[in-house]
Amino acid sequence: MSNNVDILPGFAGPGRYRQRRRLNRIVMYLVLGVLAIPFFFPFWWMTMSAFKTANEIFAFPPRLIPATWHWYNFVETFQYQPFGRHYFNSLYIAGLVTLGTVLIASLSGYAFARIRFRGDMFLFILLLSSLMMPIEVTIIPNFFLMRALGWSNSHLPLIVIPILGTGGVVGAFLMRQFFLSLPGELEDAAMIDGLNRPGIFWYIALPIARPALGAVAILTFLHSWNSYLEPLVFVDDLRLFTIPLSLNNFTDNYGLPLWHLQLAATTLSVIPILLVFILAQRQFVESFTLSGVKG
Repeated sequence: MSNNVDILPGFAGPGRYRQRRRLNRIVMYLVLGVLAIPFFFPFWWMTMSAFKTANEIFAFPPRLIPATWHWYNFVETFQYQPFGRHYFNSLYIAGLVTLGTVLIASLSGYAFARIRFRGDMFLFILLLSSLMMPIEVTIIPNFFLMRALGWSNSHLPLIVIPILGTGGVVGAFLMRQFFLSLPGELEDAAMIDGLNRPGIFWYIALPIARPALGAVAILTFLHSWNSYLEPLVFVDDLRLFTIPLSLNNFTDNYGLPLWHLQLAATTLSVIPILLVFILAQRQFVESFTLSGVKG
């Protein structure tokens, strides 16, 4: 009997622990679910309103689900204006800006982190100081510069300026912080094996920096995709419009918004952002845990 008494508490303990752990997990998920409602509700309302009529969107009491699903709203967005062309414009501009920024940021970040040269810190601080200047201050000089180069009313300013501007500087900073965390022994071993500096960057540093590259790519794509001021200043032709300008163009003859079309177009515009973040979310999270290891 004494042995049974000694054994029973041992069997009951892990069971109670598992029950307590399961209960804590359920409570945690419930709390997180409640906290997620303010963040998820605007997205839900936008998506559901994309299938409503203009009158039903502002009906009271509001309906969380459309009474009748108006799929034709999405068709009408492409008929009202060349929304498909605008969608393509934003896609290829954001893609080129992302590729160019990742390339420039990785090269400059590696140079500032791993190559010592005279005035490197001064140059890096000077580069970071450009972040303190708002884009509204530089937009007019950039407009005159683009017009002098013959690039006005084209997509070139929307590609070149972000790569060489604020987006490139932020990307260079993130990449520098990541490359600073790499141990110097890796480079020493690579040099002993016969690799030169470009080889070390391409075969050693760049593959390890995939988390930071993913973060730079996501931030750059989001900024380019959502950019509104630059296309508004540099682009006049309707065929060259990007998604933000296109969304602002769904208005009636009196200039009032066509909400059912705007929300349908906005719902379509969110798809690339969701896909980019879902595909690269792990690299995005890892980069921010590693980018500040060394300063």
